[in-house]
Amino acid sequence: MKMLINVPETVVADALRGMAVAHPELTVDVENRVIVRRDAPVPGKVGLVSGGGSGHEPLHGGFVGRGMLDAACPGEVFTSPVPDQMVRAAAAVDSGAGVLFIVKNYTGDVLNFDMAAELAEDEGIQVAKVLVNDDVAVTDSLYTAGRRGTGGTLFVEKLAGAAAEEGAPLERVQSIARQVNEASRSFGVALTAVSTPAKGSPTFDLPAGELELGIGIHGEPGRERRAMMTAGEIAEVAVDAVLEDLRPQLPVLALVNGMGATPLLELYGFAAEVHRVLAQRDVAVARTLVGNYVTSLDMAGASVTLCQVDEELLRLWDAPVATAGLRWGA
Repeated sequence: MKMLINVPETVVADALRGMAVAHPELTVDVENRVIVRRDAPVPGKVGLVSGGGSGHEPLHGGFVGRGMLDAACPGEVFTSPVPDQMVRAAAAVDSGAGVLFIVKNYTGDVLNFDMAAELAEDEGIQVAKVLVNDDVAVTDSLYTAGRRGTGGTLFVEKLAGAAAEEGAPLERVQSIARQVNEASRSFGVALTAVSTPAKGSPTFDLPAGELELGIGIHGEPGRERRAMMTAGEIAEVAVDAVLEDLRPQLPVLALVNGMGATPLLELYGFAAEVHRVLAQRDVAVARTLVGNYVTSLDMAGASVTLCQVDEELLRLWDAPVATAGLRWGA
């Protein structure tokens, strides 16, 4: 496989150096692997910290900034960051109002963020946590016990981030994050396998005429493989899998997310099919976001995430955000 890298061993550090020159509004500590909004800590504001293995960009570093995360900790490719990174991030953003750890449900992330929370509290930092486990495809996988954390992470970080930006206290920010997670469900589809820099070739075999339904963001197996389908057929499978579990009574936010190698031309066409299916299922869509946000390196494919929202959550979604990966409002 051809990759635009120097050597696999420095791919994360090289990307962080690039992020530093492209985004002077961020403080990027390449050596310690921590990305912080430059104005942190913001007086009186709850700090939001997340992180995970690299390879899912713009998650999480691309979501650091006003209205979203205060800091992110990138690990090696598909590998959890370590507790020292998380403690350093918490210390950098703590204004005295406490810090919320947003943790995707992968075993390494959960264990390391739990350890980091204990270490941070030993240093006098008040820490709360929320676990994101929105994926409906499988119950257990190669990387996790229980449901995986996927596209719903974006909704949790954006909505909790907006609340924190408004000055909500730690307990309220954590409550909103939990509410959003409980209201979010995702389902992903892979058209090709993922290739990591270390391996330099696909990590699993997916024949040209097949797709995998319910894939994880690390290339974990899904529910089943089928012969290639049309965008409309894939939308029906993905939306129905989500609605089987979510059954929304309120309008939803819809995220049509690319896995890294799917062109926007295809994603917008897929979004149209997702909307068609939702209309047929009598589900009202309040807002739609289309693009590559929670990716898996060079995997072709897409995921659908729906989040049921009331008026307050919709207001928080519309609130201004200024990050490398998500930006709107004043």
